[in-house]
Amino acid sequence: MSNKTLSFFALGGINEIGKNMYVIQYHDDIVVIDAGGMFPDESLLGIDLIIPDVTYLEENREKIRALVVTHGHEDHIGGVPYFLKKLNVPIYATRFTLGLIDLKLAEHRLKRDTKLVPIDADSELEFGEIKVSFFKVSHSIPDCLGIVFHTPEGNVVHTGDFKFDLTPANNQYSDIHKMAEIGQKGVMALISESTNAERKGITPSEQMVGSHMLEAFLRARGKIFVSTFASNVNRVQQVVEACIETNRKLALLGRSMVNVVDVAIERGYLHVPEGMLIEAGEIEKLAPERVAILCTGSQGEPNAALGRLASGSYRDASIYPDDTVILAASPIPGNEKDVSRIIDNLFQRGAHVIYGSGSSTGMHVSGHGYQEDLKLMLTLMKPTYFIPIHGEYRMLHHHRMLAESVGVEKGNTFIIRNGDVVDIQDGVARQTRSVPAGDTYVDGVSVGDVGEIVLRDRRQLSEDGMLVIVLTLSKRDQRIIQGPDTITRGFVYVKESENLMREINSLVKKTVNDLQEENIRQWNVIKQNIKKTVGQYLFKETKRKPMILPIIIEI
Repeated sequence: MSNKTLSFFALGGINEIGKNMYVIQYHDDIVVIDAGGMFPDESLLGIDLIIPDVTYLEENREKIRALVVTHGHEDHIGGVPYFLKKLNVPIYATRFTLGLIDLKLAEHRLKRDTKLVPIDADSELEFGEIKVSFFKVSHSIPDCLGIVFHTPEGNVVHTGDFKFDLTPANNQYSDIHKMAEIGQKGVMALISESTNAERKGITPSEQMVGSHMLEAFLRARGKIFVSTFASNVNRVQQVVEACIETNRKLALLGRSMVNVVDVAIERGYLHVPEGMLIEAGEIEKLAPERVAILCTGSQGEPNAALGRLASGSYRDASIYPDDTVILAASPIPGNEKDVSRIIDNLFQRGAHVIYGSGSSTGMHVSGHGYQEDLKLMLTLMKPTYFIPIHGEYRMLHHHRMLAESVGVEKGNTFIIRNGDVVDIQDGVARQTRSVPAGDTYVDGVSVGDVGEIVLRDRRQLSEDGMLVIVLTLSKRDQRIIQGPDTITRGFVYVKESENLMREINSLVKKTVNDLQEENIRQWNVIKQNIKKTVGQYLFKETKRKPMILPIIIEI
C-alpha cells in the first residue's frame, strides 16, 4: 500500500460558470489548472471582478510546480495577474492563449517577472511525480487543450471546455483518435465540463453561423454592427469573410476587441486582407453600405461599445434607421435583463436587430458540448471515477446521469463543491475533507480588502441611504454647544421631511442629555446610543433602515 495520495479539488468553477481554478496534487507536487475571473452580479456593489481564494495554495507555495492553462477565455485566464502577484509560478499554455495572457501581464506590469512556456497537443511535461500530456479539443476560441495527468495512482483527464465539431470553422479538429488511445490505456478519473449537460442532442457546427452571417450581410442596406465575444476568433473570421463577399470595410470598437484581434492576426489565427481594417474615426466618412463594425458588449454591459451605441453616446459612430445590428452571442445566465434593455434601445433607434438563441437566428452556436458530446467524451475515456465540473448544481447532476447511462458505475461520480477534495489512494476514491475555498473580490486596485461587512454597508447605502448627525460638544462638561445638524443622502428629501428632521434632532439632544445625567462621556457609547435611538424611531416611522453616522466634534 502507498502512503501517497492523489488529490483533486476546485477553488472555483463548481456550482458556478466562471472563475475556474482546479488543482491536481500528488504528494508534494501541485499543478494548478486555469486561473479564471468572474464578473459580479448587481448584488456585489462596486466590485469589478471575482477571483478564487488561493489561501491553500499560498500555504503550500513550495509544492506548486506550474499553472497550466487550457484556453484563453476570461473565465479561465481573467485571474492570472492576481494569481501571479501572490504565487509567481511558470505558466504553460498554447501560443494564442499566451498572447492573451501577455496582454494582461503587460497591463499589470508583470511581464518581466513571469515565465511563459508555449505548449501544444504534442507537448509532454514532468512536474516531480506528475507527468503531463495533452490532446486537442474544439471550442469557440483557438488552441484549446484537454490535459492528461499521469500519476502513480493512474491517469486523470481534465477535458477543458469542449464540443465535438466535425467541421470547425478554424479547422482545429478534436483529436478523437488520441482520446480513444488515452481511454484504452485506462483513466482513473475524468474531470469534465458540464455547461450544456441539460441540452439534448449534439452541438451544432460553427460552419452553420458562417452561411447565416453572409446571408444577413447580403440583405443589409446600411451599416452592419456585429457584437460578439472578443475572444471568439472563429466568429470574427466569419465576419471578415462576409465583409470580403460584400465589399465592406471593417472597424473594431472596444478595447478587448482591438487587443484580441491584434494578437490573433500577429500569431496567425486570424486572416484579414490588407486595407480592410479602418479606424473608428473613418466609419462616418464612408457610405453606410460599405462599412461593418465589430464591437464588444454582447452581454449587455452598459459601458461596452454596443451599450454606448444603443444609448447614442459613442463618439465615433452612431446607429441610424436601416442599420443592421447582429448579436452573435447568447446571453450568459444572469445577463438576460441587461441584453434585453440594449435590444430595446436598438429598436428605438430604428435599427434592424437580429438576436435570440443560436437555433432561431443561426448567428451563434455554443462552444460547449450538448448531451451527446458529453456522452461521447465519457465513452472514449471510459473512466473508473467521474467528477463533473464547470456548471451549476443541476448541470452537474444531469452530467452524472449521463455518465451512468454510458457505463460509469453508480456511486463512482463525485458531485463536489469548491474546496471539497477527492482523494485517490490504492485505486479507491473518497471525498472526506475540504480545503479553504471561496471568493476574493477585486475593487479597483484593491484585492481581497472588500469583505462581507463592506458589501453589507454598500447594500444598505444603496437601498436605504444614509443619515449623518453632526454634534459639537463642550470639552469641559460635554454640553451640546451646537447642533445636532442632520444631513441625509438617499434617504428622504429634507425639504419635504422637516418634521421628521426636527424629531430626529430632538431625539439626539434627549439621548445626549440623558447620558450626561448618568455621567457617561465616552464617545463610542454616545454614538451607539444615538444610532440605536434614531434607528428605532426611523424604522417605526418609515420602515427603512438608513446607515446612521454620528459625528462628534469636541471644543
